[in-house]
Amino acid sequence: MSERDLLLHVRIRRALEARIRDGQWGPGTRIPTEVELCEEFGVSRITVQRALRDLADAGLIVRFRKRGSFVAQAVGRHNLLRYTGLLIQGPEMPGDHRVVSAQVLPAQAARLRLPGVPGEEAVVQMERHKLRPDGTAANIELHVLPFRLAPDLLDQPLEPLTTHAYLRDRGVELVRARLYVEPHVLTEPEAELFALPAGAPVFRWTRETWTRRGEIAEVVEIVIPAGSERFYVETDLSGSSDHS
Repeated sequence: MSERDLLLHVRIRRALEARIRDGQWGPGTRIPTEVELCEEFGVSRITVQRALRDLADAGLIVRFRKRGSFVAQAVGRHNLLRYTGLLIQGPEMPGDHRVVSAQVLPAQAARLRLPGVPGEEAVVQMERHKLRPDGTAANIELHVLPFRLAPDLLDQPLEPLTTHAYLRDRGVELVRARLYVEPHVLTEPEAELFALPAGAPVFRWTRETWTRRGEIAEVVEIVIPAGSERFYVETDLSGSSDHS
């Protein structure tokens, strides 16, 4: 998919999500067909399909074969496994990003440590804020990647970028991701961002991703305050691989 198609896909996903979030499409509403959305936005079917897939993965819509797509009954539920999914194409959580900073610097100067990476080696550090539909911050993300694996990361459109997909597109074979969930207290800058008191208890997630060669590919830290979002882990016990 070209960069132009990617940006169109993001624009469509934002527009459809806004209709759900602002109540224009209530729970159970059947959304327009792929053909109708193609005509409305003037894009290809594959672009519409990707936007719908991202909304479904985020739990905002439910898709049924031969019946179409419907707004989910409960909005704001997110599959925690998407944060470790190595084959994920869209965002782990719906919403836009605001890029706060992005730079190349020595590993020893980065705010997160990359296991096994020497202090003098160059890394890419990117801080982003995930935004709610009203523009307020939903979380704080800090990404650190070895520069040798991501030499052109800063040349990419960083707002919609999903780092796992970016690495795969560059030929980096990702084989393992681990997510740590720990208690955290907000620092003063974090508290100001979330309009909460400093020292308020929240969660801090740390995700480590590794390559087939056993090298660290990325470390991500995510600070998530308590709010209306709910995260879940679901296991299919039926033994069936059909999740349609």
